[in-house]
Order: sequence, then C-alpha cells, then structure tokens
Amino acid sequence: MAIISNTVGYLDGDVLLEGFFAYDDRVEGRRPAVMINHAWSGRNGFVEEKALLLAEMGYFAFAVDMYGKGILGQGIEQSSKLMQPFMDDRSLVIRRMNAALYAVKLLPWVDDKKVAAIGFCFGGLCVLDLARSGADIKGVVSFHGLLDAPSAGSLKSKITAKLLVLNGAEDPMVSSKQLNDLQQELTDADADWQVHNYSQTMHAFTNPVANDPDFGTVYQPVSDRRSWESMKTFLNEIFQSQ
Repeated sequence: MAIISNTVGYLDGDVLLEGFFAYDDRVEGRRPAVMINHAWSGRNGFVEEKALLLAEMGYFAFAVDMYGKGILGQGIEQSSKLMQPFMDDRSLVIRRMNAALYAVKLLPWVDDKKVAAIGFCFGGLCVLDLARSGADIKGVVSFHGLLDAPSAGSLKSKITAKLLVLNGAEDPMVSSKQLNDLQQELTDADADWQVHNYSQTMHAFTNPVANDPDFGTVYQPVSDRRSWESMKTFLNEIFQSQ
C-alpha cells in the first residue's frame, strides 16, 4: 500500500486555507471522499492522522482548514478565541465548509457524487451545519460535537445527508436538552439520523491526550474504538447506497 499525502491551498474569498489530503495510489479511478473537520485548535496532527487512516480504507481523505493557513491555537484561551467568530456567525461556518467542499469536488481523485464529512468537537458542529444547510453530500459524522443549534433562518426544511452523532453521555458541553432538541430538529427536517450516546464518556473521548476531567475532556478508549467502528459501518452504507 502506498499512501500519498500532501497539502493543497484553497480560498474562501480572500482567506487562504490549507487542507491536508491523503489517498492510496493503488486504488484505481475516482473514489469516495471524506472531509475531516478539526477541533477548536485548528488543522493539526490529530486530523491528519485520521486522514491517513481513512486513506488506508480506500477513501480520499481531506482535512479541512477552518481558520487559515498555518493558524493553530495553543491552549484553551487561544483556541476559544479562534473558534468564537464561527459560534457567533454560523453563516461563516457554512461559507468556510462550502469552500472546502468545492475544493474537494474539484480534485481529480474524487468521485464528486460521493462525499461525506466527519468532525471532532467544534468540527462536529461544522459538519452538522453543513448537513443542515442542505449541502449535496452523502452523510456526516459528529464525534463529541458541539450541538448548539443555529438560528432558524439557516435551517433547511429537509436535510438530505444522513447523520451519525456520536456523543458522550457525561459530556458537560452537551446538555440533555441540546441532544433532545437536535433529535427533534432532525426529525422535523425529515432526516435519516442516528445518535449513539456512550456511557461513562466525557468530551474529547477520541483524543488520546485529553486528560482534564475538571474541564470535561477525557480520553475514553472503549468509546473511541466503538465510535470509529460505527463510523466505518456508516460510511460503507452511505457510499454503497444509490
């Protein structure tokens, strides 16, 4: 197996962004693409590692850049400051996500009819908003994503992408009300959705270096493994369906 990886620049208006991509060059022809959205610190090694794993599975993997080329948050304060404009203006999330989606669909290795998006923490919110916008993608997966609902004006009456939401039952950043409201929202939008709620699991449960129970971020290896297997099954399903 020969995994090829590199970076590629793309634009949202006059903002230069830099995605990281990976694919197996032994796979012939165009292949399904999976966009990967980073947590609040920016496009870092964590999502690049996920891209390499997805490439090994035969997908074209593209780690999205939401902030701009080379911009990474160091610590809670910087990362929160980088994320906040997107939380304040959810139309910015959609615009930045659509810039990445446009860039991915133009790449020569990609079957532009088979694109999905996964995201972690803040990235989970980004992929959910992409689905909410009515984007032409097969599906999205949110790993311990933020579930704050956008304003009603940004919601579509019907969501065509399938959704898989992977949540820690003890995540202090997601309330029971938010989880229930999301399920009702997706039902009202006639969406095909699943929610997996993992017991004894806090926020950032897929991140091996997360170890701050006071802040609510703790790695949970069992939930990490289960959620990744659920994602693999989900991707196989949505890319096989017509």
